Amino acid sequence: MNYIGSKKSLLGFIEQSIYQITDKKKFTFLDLFAGTGIVGQHFKKLGHKIIANDLQYYSYVLNKNYIGNHQILEFNNLVNEIKEFENREVEDRARLVCNFLDNINEIEGFIYNNYCLGGTKNTEFERQYYSDKNGKKTDAIRTKIEEWKVKELINENEYYFLLATLIENIDKVANTASVYGAFLKSLKKSAQKTFFMEPACFSYNDEEHFVYNEDIEILINKVEGDILYLDPPYNHRQYAPNYHLLETIAKYDNPVIKGKTGLRDYSNQKSKFSQQNDALKSFEYIIKNAKVKYIFLSYNNEGIMTPEEIKNIMSKRGRYGIFTKNYNRFKADTDENRNHKADSVVESLHFVECN
Repeated sequence: MNYIGSKKSLLGFIEQSIYQITDKKKFTFLDLFAGTGIVGQHFKKLGHKIIANDLQYYSYVLNKNYIGNHQILEFNNLVNEIKEFENREVEDRARLVCNFLDNINEIEGFIYNNYCLGGTKNTEFERQYYSDKNGKKTDAIRTKIEEWKVKELINENEYYFLLATLIENIDKVANTASVYGAFLKSLKKSAQKTFFMEPACFSYNDEEHFVYNEDIEILINKVEGDILYLDPPYNHRQYAPNYHLLETIAKYDNPVIKGKTGLRDYSNQKSKFSQQNDALKSFEYIIKNAKVKYIFLSYNNEGIMTPEEIKNIMSKRGRYGIFTKNYNRFKADTDENRNHKADSVVESLHFVECN
């Protein structure tokens, strides 16, 4: 997924930096601004125990799958529903379930009626986030997944695997420049394709992982581990309105929406780290109350908090240090890019060895 602030291109830098400061033996890694879970997934593959969290529900769904799931999904209660299970290995079932969902009848549900041209034609706000076919297919698959959950035909792990698979694949055919703050007037080439439920594969290991959907200031008092990794928003851009449609697909809660973009209410999902007055207070609270041996903070040179402010706060917990690396900025849309002063930014990984 093309995600604001993704650390995919910086995983090597983050891993090397953390291992330079800590022991490489197995540790508990807290990723409490997890986003799509890309950093947590990386350390999970390296054999560590992960505790992940994010305030956005779609992020919670992704992390429940990529982080929380760590064993083969058997889908035993769908044996009578999906005849193709017969004479096939258990390892094949996840893909067979996805194939089944790819072929169910489309329906005109909330996504089609509110975010596709066919469903919004001649209304006050005509929207085209997805093609009509992809909108109806999304409604059908999302409805079936929920039906299976209610009937207890799938367990929690299987439920989040299927939701994550739907979110990952519908995002690939979104008719947007990148994020969901706006849609394009005409269907772009990738949005004209019909999406398929390509399984959202996760890595196996023997550790039990935990995933939360909470305010970090509350959660920080409940969890503990060896390493706390923080990757909060750097600027005033809020994640909720930029990914509101994925939130609605994840929850499928028929929310009240408004305006040209069909935005759902996100007043309870605003990050303090995107607000000048609150970022430092929240950061200081988290650093002060973290029950860990090491704290690492990813942040760049264009963030709300200054390097001096970060150093002053983190130094209160122990020996402070910093790693830096240049990398290309995230570009979400053309208009915003015109205002960028540089094509690259300096990413810093601040750290403190806690006393």
